[in-house]
Amino acid sequence: MGLIIFFVKVYAGYLFIKFLGRLFSPFLFKYLTNKMKSNFNNTNNRPENKKSEGEVTIDKIPKKKKPSKNNVGDYVDYEEVE
Repeated sequence: MGLIIFFVKVYAGYLFIKFLGRLFSPFLFKYLTNKMKSNFNNTNNRPENKKSEGEVTIDKIPKKKKPSKNNVGDYVDYEEVE
């Protein structure tokens, strides 16, 4: 008999949590969307990103590759044979 009461209480708890989820989910969703909007606006309105039209900036200059000292193979001249 105690096992049946346990399952009834678990099921009632599940229904209660489901009810609360349906009750508070619109408020939670609205809060999260507003937070995402504010984060998006804050990251896109940084002064670093505001540049005048035609302005060019270089953030990093690529390193020049040194020629490798390993000889992969011999160079053979190409000749056309007719």
